[in-house]
Amino acid sequence: MRILGISGSPRRHGNTEILLDKALEGAASGGASTEKVILNELNFKPCQECGGCRETGRCVIADDMQEVYRKIFSSDAVIVASPIFFGSITAQLKAMIDRFQCAWVAKYLLKKMPDTKKKIKGAFLAVGGSDKKEFFENARGVIRIFFATADIVYSKELFYGGIEDKGEITKNEKAMEEAYNIGRDLT
Repeated sequence: MRILGISGSPRRHGNTEILLDKALEGAASGGASTEKVILNELNFKPCQECGGCRETGRCVIADDMQEVYRKIFSSDAVIVASPIFFGSITAQLKAMIDRFQCAWVAKYLLKKMPDTKKKIKGAFLAVGGSDKKEFFENARGVIRIFFATADIVYSKELFYGGIEDKGEITKNEKAMEEAYNIGRDLT
């Protein structure tokens, strides 16, 4: 089993990535091979709405997103993690999701989404300085649309608000245990 973790955080080794690492640790404990993608370290453009995907359902922009598509669609489960910025996911994660316009075209216009013969499971982890419920609900809505477009089954979620300082999440044993269990349960 292959589980892919995607960090949408611009900050390395912060609360979001710590939770993601714990979830991937849980997945590895269940026998899965794991990999982590740090979106902020990739070189990719946002969707240009160029229409290049209209005929094939494939994005024509040659950048690091081509590898992200391959990794997602070859995984058995995907764990997406993002801090909450201005009441939603980060710009890095939103740019990646917008590049799935090609998958939307393939699925809904061309009716030729790849049949992988398997259901990819998905989980969403989010950490925010604020604990406003509507911020997490907004972020969840974006991820649900992304998962539906990419044929990923929204299976698990973990939201923690009121977390401000870098590394603070490690002091929350419940959060760490829940993240680990999400990863393990995806296997």
